[in-house]
Amino acid sequence: MVFAHKPVLPGEHVTLRPVGPEHVDGLWELVNDPETIRLTGSRGRPEREALKVWYDSRGAQGDRLDLAICTTGDDVYVGEIVLNELDADNLSCNLRIALIGPRAYGRGYGTEAIRLTLDHVFTTTPLHRVGLEVYAFNERAVHVYRKIGFVQEGVCRDALLMNGDWYDSVIMSILAPDWVVREI
Repeated sequence: MVFAHKPVLPGEHVTLRPVGPEHVDGLWELVNDPETIRLTGSRGRPEREALKVWYDSRGAQGDRLDLAICTTGDDVYVGEIVLNELDADNLSCNLRIALIGPRAYGRGYGTEAIRLTLDHVFTTTPLHRVGLEVYAFNERAVHVYRKIGFVQEGVCRDALLMNGDWYDSVIMSILAPDWVVREI
């Protein structure tokens, strides 16, 4: 179980904490924010009680790591970062991140959360590859991923149908050796 240990990862602007029922109000705000919904291509709205059950169950999942992104100092929930889709045979997993909306955008929270997570993954686990997909219209996220060291591997054409329009999904990854030699 690669993610049996659920760490607290402190940073300068954010602290990553294992998600729990205490973060449900923030998750509720996140899944109902129109801009977050657009950027993630989300469909449907879960009920608040289902979110509580979901966050309460994440600690027992050894094949994934779900962390709340909380501001340092006042510990306010501003999003989540998740490592999931673990492929233990090939030492890889998927990364996804969502911030709570415009009040969390542009403050460096996502960049720091990704860096903290990747540093944890590549220094404490045997994982070799972390991949992700991002919609091509989310230029801010694509820029951040590239800045951190993710490399574009391909494009899934017309992967999302939203409001009658088709959008591509960009496939990116970062490898453990890339992380070790990156410019800090």
